[in-house]
Amino acid sequence: MTETSAEPHRSQGAGKCPVSHIAAEFNPFADDYLQDPYAVFTRARAEEPVFFSPSLGYWVVSRHEDVRQVFQDPAFSASISITPLKELCPAAVDELVKAEMVMGPSLVNEDPPLHTKRRRLIQKAMISPARIEAVTPRIRALTTSYIDGFVRRGHADLVADFAWEIPALVAFALMGVPDEDVERAKEFAGRLALFTWGYPSEEEQRKLAAGMGQYWIYAKEHVKRRLEDPTDDYISNLIAAWRKPGNEDLFDENYLVTTMMNFLFAGHETTTNATANGLRALLEHRDQWAALCADPSLVPGAVEEILRFSSSVVAWRREATEDTHIGDVPIPAQAKVLVLTGSANHDEEVFPEPERFDITRTNADEHLAFGFGRHLCLGAPLARIEMGIFLEELTRRLPHMQLAEGQTFTYSPNTSFRGPDHLFVGWDPSQNPVPEDRP
Repeated sequence: MTETSAEPHRSQGAGKCPVSHIAAEFNPFADDYLQDPYAVFTRARAEEPVFFSPSLGYWVVSRHEDVRQVFQDPAFSASISITPLKELCPAAVDELVKAEMVMGPSLVNEDPPLHTKRRRLIQKAMISPARIEAVTPRIRALTTSYIDGFVRRGHADLVADFAWEIPALVAFALMGVPDEDVERAKEFAGRLALFTWGYPSEEEQRKLAAGMGQYWIYAKEHVKRRLEDPTDDYISNLIAAWRKPGNEDLFDENYLVTTMMNFLFAGHETTTNATANGLRALLEHRDQWAALCADPSLVPGAVEEILRFSSSVVAWRREATEDTHIGDVPIPAQAKVLVLTGSANHDEEVFPEPERFDITRTNADEHLAFGFGRHLCLGAPLARIEMGIFLEELTRRLPHMQLAEGQTFTYSPNTSFRGPDHLFVGWDPSQNPVPEDRP
């Protein structure tokens, strides 16, 4: 759910002086930006594709070519990717100390060569094609079950009743979280976006830090159980791979805990947001929804266009390790960089008519929704399968579904993860095409 967020403190600018209008006005926590960041993205690409934001203290990058460069160039480190955007206040630090929380490196915020070795091991142990294929029937069964729960009702919130639930259950089951812990674990994981990528007040930050401490304790206890009593879940598989000769020095128990925390968050947050964004886009573009309902073979292309058109991750962070350039703009060493992946996905130079939602777009898969290069999201294949199954089942059973009129969409105030808090829809259940779905 959306919480309030303080505006960032305006810091001393770096580099350009005077500051341009777009740089001075850039505020990813403002209401108009949260509602429609793409208007800002379009202006940035046209007026100043790389600019320094004095309020954030970050260089902001908006073009597809430049975003790809930052992801690929070893001069840009991933080290700050999951560092809290706002410096922790003393009360927040105290909460983390109480929990003995030690958030060290993880795949998300480390660089080669160690990243390369760890990624190879984790990918093989946890997210191989065979493991993804094995979980697909469970995704289908959960999707069917959740639609069963509201199909005769005639209305639903597709976030709370559907998109928030299934990816979480899948991710948590894969990590061995018992059913009775799922709600608690979801609550813990849900705080991570605001804690890391938001700009909360000190009191909000303290509360979020307390929740993060609880999340750390829970994940640490779960890893300890699996160290003592492994099963066939993903974290047990990773432990088994770690214990093989030659792998023991790759990481430690804290790394396992951090990996679990990140997987539980990323495994459901991004898919939840992408699904909600995509269903909103489809239902607002009735011709595209009708085409998809009529031809299920369009589902893979629809998934890619959703990821391009309304990304669940609209920005990510890097830090320059040396004096370098983005395009022709000089970037000093230690400069912080915010790459606008959502803007890159609407770049006119790559995607003709980028504001047109077209599920038959031939190059939609050139989007950067999952990042690019050495840090390409490991969970991308799982997210694509989940979204595809969701679309297949919803179009088959609820083709007459429509957005509820008069609803206002709200979004979590953070720089990176974007999806509506709610998505209310309605339909006439007497017109459900599957006879068993009618009241």
